[in-house]
Amino acid sequence: MAKQPKTIYVCQECGHQERKWNGQCRECGKWNTFVEEKFRPTPQTTGKNVGKSVSTFRDTKPLAYKEIKSQDDDRTSSGIEEFDRVLGGGIVAGSLILIGGNPGIGKSTLVAQVSNQLSQTGGKVLYISGEESERQIKMRGERLGLDADNLFLLPETNLEAILNETERLKPDFVIVDSIQTVFSEKLESAPGSVSQVRGAASEFMMFAKGTATPVFLIGHVTKEGSIAGPKALEHIVDTVLYFEGDRHHNHRIIRAVKNRFGAANEIGVFEMTNQGLVPVGNPSEVFLQERPEGASGSVVTVCMEGTRPMLVEVQALVSSTNYGTGRRMAQGFDYNRTSLLIAVLEKRLGFQISNDDIFINIAGGLEVSEPAADLGVIASIASSFKNLQIPPETAVFGEVGLTGEVRGVLQAQSRAREAQTLGFKKLILPMSNRKGLEKLLGIRVVGVRNLEEAMDELF
Repeated sequence: MAKQPKTIYVCQECGHQERKWNGQCRECGKWNTFVEEKFRPTPQTTGKNVGKSVSTFRDTKPLAYKEIKSQDDDRTSSGIEEFDRVLGGGIVAGSLILIGGNPGIGKSTLVAQVSNQLSQTGGKVLYISGEESERQIKMRGERLGLDADNLFLLPETNLEAILNETERLKPDFVIVDSIQTVFSEKLESAPGSVSQVRGAASEFMMFAKGTATPVFLIGHVTKEGSIAGPKALEHIVDTVLYFEGDRHHNHRIIRAVKNRFGAANEIGVFEMTNQGLVPVGNPSEVFLQERPEGASGSVVTVCMEGTRPMLVEVQALVSSTNYGTGRRMAQGFDYNRTSLLIAVLEKRLGFQISNDDIFINIAGGLEVSEPAADLGVIASIASSFKNLQIPPETAVFGEVGLTGEVRGVLQAQSRAREAQTLGFKKLILPMSNRKGLEKLLGIRVVGVRNLEEAMDELF
């Protein structure tokens, strides 16, 4: 007699399991995330069943390392240069790519454009839609001006039916929109639950690796901005891409949070238009094109996003307050890092700003997380506090320590050349990064050891 399935409760955030329902997960600390699921014990493998593989897609015989052919250069272009940059140079055969972002930000638009480009180059693309009918996708395609001959639409959510169709059609690329809608009949939990999402992703992973077919998965995000489902979903896939930017603005940023085939934190910049997502060739010009003239509290810093140097504007506003304690707010920059830099300003430079409201903003909606932006944040705060303008042709970068020293950063030459290309006349950077940059034409490179020297050069 078959064993009856047991009832367990699974946290929808981290995948932790409990026998009884709890209000708070003991692993991740989230509240009201436990969902009831059915669990059927796996039958014991004895006799003839021992050693058999559950996968029908790949041969599990061991291969010698030297006999395996390298595929480092075997990449397929998606037809969109910015998207290829984020992927590390193109689409790798057999890769599993997860794309996440807020609703309405452009995930389906992007994969529709990518599928159109891939089909025009002779590739057979299977677009699996669990949320839209084929007519709705056709309407979007007509709006975007798509003309895809080898694009096949499959409005299906049953995992077994999807795998059977892929085995019959044998596509070159597979797109799943979205992974949360796919469910397996072998699992008794509801569609979108942790078990279903993890099981479906694992099946697509085995299909991708066994047939060398790239698979794109679109994932929903939670209120906190992370991809819905456990973190194990991000561990299963090869590449995780996040959409950034406000859907009420035109610019979109795709960031590679994880990439087994390229640099992590690489970004691609797009502009949302009536014709879909249009790649932006020079993001630095886009982020600086509306920079105000003659205003205090504004400075340009040079950041590295993956392998690309980018110039962004750091804005600061220091204003007096009627309350005892000043407010601190940061948009596009880490709040705790901002508080640390403000404390350094007060201690090392004697700025009396503890009772002032201080607001930091990275113009253009870009998220900056590297320490090289420290000097730009401090310079913008000092400029607003003193109400003195920093010369518009000046750019800065450098990490600031707790003792007020300006520390060196990586890839200083790439940052300096980007500032030189955009016509900046003066570049303030750490003294340890100045070597080899003195001969740059048209730009004066100034090395500083601490904040006192930086303030003297800025003002």
